[in-house]
Amino acid sequence: MKLFLALLYKIIPLYITIALGYILSHYFGLKREKIAWLLIYILGPIVMFFATLSIEFKAEILFLPIFVFIFGSSLAFFTLWYYKKDWQDASINTLAFTNGTGNTGYFGIPLAMLLLEPQLANIFIFATLASLLYENTTGFYVTAKSNFSARDALKKILKLPLIYAIILGLTLNINGYSIPDFIVPHFETLKWIYGILGMMMLGMGMKGFTKNDIDFKYIKVAYFYKFIFWPLSFLLVIFLDIWFFNFLGRDIHQVLFLFSIVPLAGNTVTLAILLNAKPEKASFTVLLSTLISVVYIPVVLSAFYLFF
Repeated sequence: MKLFLALLYKIIPLYITIALGYILSHYFGLKREKIAWLLIYILGPIVMFFATLSIEFKAEILFLPIFVFIFGSSLAFFTLWYYKKDWQDASINTLAFTNGTGNTGYFGIPLAMLLLEPQLANIFIFATLASLLYENTTGFYVTAKSNFSARDALKKILKLPLIYAIILGLTLNINGYSIPDFIVPHFETLKWIYGILGMMMLGMGMKGFTKNDIDFKYIKVAYFYKFIFWPLSFLLVIFLDIWFFNFLGRDIHQVLFLFSIVPLAGNTVTLAILLNAKPEKASFTVLLSTLISVVYIPVVLSAFYLFF
């Protein structure tokens, strides 16, 4: 009960931010496309650059983003192939995107800071690099295919500054450079701005939403993969490591499992808006998953800690 109440207390501001996004978009005419552009082309690359520059490379830690990226990308392409006959519009593209990731940044980072020790929370933050990389490569590709050819989608990926921010950050990190101390507080501020605007995008995506945008089959498929398939798959990896490999350790197991149980990614809405790929349907599905997570996360975490 303490965990549930603490989590609820921490999550309430997120829902206030979502409501603020809807109000600003619906009543004051704030353009959601401009916020989406700001997140993907300005704030995202800056946050990614500094995060990449600040990490310390270790084998078991490097496993996290590599595994998450491969797992999410594989699931996205599988969704795009397996369900392509079920939807004849851009819904299949946003579904493929959202099945391959989760809200690890806007929702997951505050959650990790609440539930994990500071050192483990930092590892979680590093692992979110996989989600950002996925969302701006594989995720962008499967979403852009709703409006563009494969070649045009790849061209748009290569124009994303986040790709080059990662390369630059890794290059400087490998060569021994680090973030100057006086810049660190500003970097922390930018992370919070990135998170706040990301949550506002959920509310902005609800502008123009009607009952016709509720697709129960879409919701059923998305929630099966996010709330059942993701955690079970990650639990299998944890069990295999415990029984055979002994490579990751209990701390990484906690981070890995927490990574698997966050709600649907807020950037599903961001990209859907930017590419005009059914943003209302995506926004409702993402927002509902965030509401469900208020109960879902404490329940599954309690079960996890009983056995680990």
